[in-house]
Amino acid sequence: MANYTQANSTIELGITAEEIVRYLKEKLEIEAIYRGILCQRIIAKKAQEKNLIVTPEDIQAEANRIRLENHLEKATDTFNWLAQQMVSPDDWEAGIINKLMRKKLAESLFADDIEKFFAQNRLNFEQVLLYQIIVANEKFAWELFHQIKEEEISFYLAANLYDIEEKRRHQCGYEGTLYRWSIQPEFAPTIFAVDVQTVTAPLTTEQGSHLFMVEEFIPAQLTPDIQEEILEKMFSEWLTGEFTYLLFHTDRK
Repeated sequence: MANYTQANSTIELGITAEEIVRYLKEKLEIEAIYRGILCQRIIAKKAQEKNLIVTPEDIQAEANRIRLENHLEKATDTFNWLAQQMVSPDDWEAGIINKLMRKKLAESLFADDIEKFFAQNRLNFEQVLLYQIIVANEKFAWELFHQIKEEEISFYLAANLYDIEEKRRHQCGYEGTLYRWSIQPEFAPTIFAVDVQTVTAPLTTEQGSHLFMVEEFIPAQLTPDIQEEILEKMFSEWLTGEFTYLLFHTDRK
């Protein structure tokens, strides 16, 4: 990336920094920017304390990954893409460095704790391939429950005909593959206790009356994706704590 020069197609729109700040304030987005900048400072300071570095090889590998992901086969494709984003190659490289440093710091702080965290929270990483029907009327929900139990109608057809949400109707009740922790606490015990392909009795909330069916239970496994999720969770919690501490002590000065 060091041989990149500023793209000639950079757009000059005459927008000032003051206009950008004012726009962000009007959109109530300035707090997120402020938080992001402070978090970036926290990461940089901690990484410096731990003598972490991002090598040119690291940067090049990440740049290549981004180019592949965005189908940027030629250098001119990359320049044009950067121009569309209204950033220079140097800006892009700085962003890559910040992203890689964040990852390196996260691994430095918490990589050795991932297996312990997983073991302590194993139940939360169990998954289900879940279907759901929500209807407005509890009495009708019980009627549907009995019809499905007696095989007078399939769960999928009932969802397609009667669910109150259009998207779920089109998907015949399909909710996706969900972790236990992502399911509402009042539903999880029932869902994880039911037999596969068996409709649950109606559970009524403010949303309506819910019927669930599990197509598959997926045991908790410490896959690479789960490792990444745990690492991100632990690091995000640490970063939030550092951010809160910084704000509290700054306000007291």
